[in-house]
Formats: sequence, C-alpha cells, structure tokens
Amino acid sequence: MTARIWALGLAAACALAPPASAAAAGPNYEFLAAPQINLSLVYRLDKLSGDVIACQFAHNPGRTDVGPGAFGVTSCYRGGEGATKQEPGDYGLIATRHEQEGGVFRVDYRTGALSICYLYFQREKLGDREAIADQYVVCTPQWNQPATARPGGQVGQAPEAAGGPSHD
Repeated sequence: MTARIWALGLAAACALAPPASAAAAGPNYEFLAAPQINLSLVYRLDKLSGDVIACQFAHNPGRTDVGPGAFGVTSCYRGGEGATKQEPGDYGLIATRHEQEGGVFRVDYRTGALSICYLYFQREKLGDREAIADQYVVCTPQWNQPATARPGGQVGQAPEAAGGPSHD
C-alpha cells in the first residue's frame, strides 16, 4: 500500500514538472529598467521573438487607505511599430549609462543586429492645447549591416549626402 501511494505521488510530481526541453531553454523574457533616474519604466523583451513592451509605476496622490490601487498603479504599454514580433533570434536588452536616457537597445546576439526602443507618446491637438492620445513602445529598424567607413572615423548605415563629402 505504501509503495502504491509513493508511486502515485511520484507520477503526480512528474506530471507537474516542466518538460526537460523547456527547463533547459531558460527563461523566455528579459526585463530591464530604463536608465533615466527619475523614470519608473521597465521594458520586457520576449527573447525569442524580439517583442518589446514597457510597464510604468505611477503614484496615486491623496490616497491613504490600504487596498488595491491605494499606493500606485502599474500601467503597461503595448508594442507598436518595430517593437512587435521580429525574425526569430536570440534577443537581449542593453541600457546605456546615460542617466537621462529613457530608451534601451534591443540586440540580436545571433546576427549582431540592434535597434533602440522607447516609449512613444502619440499626441493630438485639442483646441489650443495638446493631449496624449496613446502611448506605446516603438523600436527603430534593426541595424545589422557592416559599418561604412566615413572621413573622420565615423561609421554609418545611411548613404552619403548627394555629391559626397566635401574635402575643401
């Protein structure tokens, strides 16, 4: 009887355990705070698809009760242009050390491609003032071409200006 109970317990434990392949693959998400020191913004990255969203904490001024929403609210922002699903890769997030930078770099460790992602504020005109109509994360197009050498040591992906550089 005891052996049967032990076997049933072992079977139940095995059924609840994640598959070995899922455990070996590691976590699917990476989280990184924006470097800006007065901004409570955290980016979440799907490491396989490159999809990026952001979440932010905001205080609830004037609330003194203890209950849901009493001390603050977490707002999350969807991925917009360039921040949604990319080609499958091995994506990561990297922050600069610039304390006023609200964006982060999304890198693909397989290809070397990178782009910068940030929270975008879509504004609309309401009479004589502007209001924020929507907020979402956007990312620049991935840069993954070999750098083109320029005079003065700069590198860039954009083409030279018409007529080429001036060497006066």
